[in-house]
Amino acid sequence: MAIIDLIATNVVRVPLKSKTKTEVIRELIDILDKTGKLSDAESAFKAVLSRENMGSTGLEKGIAVPHAKTDKVKNLTLAIGIAPEGVDFDSLDGETSKLFFLLLAQPSQSGPHIEALAEIARITRSQSFCRLLVNAKTPEEVVELFKEE
Repeated sequence: MAIIDLIATNVVRVPLKSKTKTEVIRELIDILDKTGKLSDAESAFKAVLSRENMGSTGLEKGIAVPHAKTDKVKNLTLAIGIAPEGVDFDSLDGETSKLFFLLLAQPSQSGPHIEALAEIARITRSQSFCRLLVNAKTPEEVVELFKEE
């Protein structure tokens, strides 16, 4: 499954309202909950926080990929958030994160989960693409950028 298959305007938030790491995770979980993708938002939230406590998923160059395996989703699920001002996400390079890809998968879906993480890593290697995403003003614009990628 390609990442574009998981992206729709209703799972994209531009801009994020959150100002902290925990708030970003909560906001992205709430988006998935509102779209009916979670059977228990609080458990999914705790699963992501638990994974985050093992080591920050704030990568480098403004990218964060909070993720977890949980039985509170039926299928691989993704929410995207953009914070043009940046949020401290304890990233590897010490910089703020601006692009957030929250990924949830069933515990039995290790293969698709890893493939999705790898695809996010591949896509976000392009600094020009990431710059376009950070400057996007609407969820529709974000979806269109991924379709063109």
